[in-house]
Amino acid sequence: MKHLNIVITGKVQGVGFRETTKIIANQMMVNGFVRNEKDGSVYIEAEGEDIFLEEFVNWCHEGPDRSRVENVTVSDGEVKNYRNFEVLRK
Repeated sequence: MKHLNIVITGKVQGVGFRETTKIIANQMMVNGFVRNEKDGSVYIEAEGEDIFLEEFVNWCHEGPDRSRVENVTVSDGEVKNYRNFEVLRK
């Protein structure tokens, strides 16, 4: 089990990014959450097996159809044992 903190910038808000991320995470057995940030980026905490997280991060570079991903920053974090994947709304 591994934990990743992911920040995605570009045209990533208002394009269904969070909802699509939840669908993809569930398909890939990745737990955690996704939320919009005030600076226009999307922040994700993702936990799962290495092979699934690698595919998940690859998807983050693409995003949903209407998005335009400019940058994806990934850093390791402490495992928090999330039980599912949630869309957080502030």
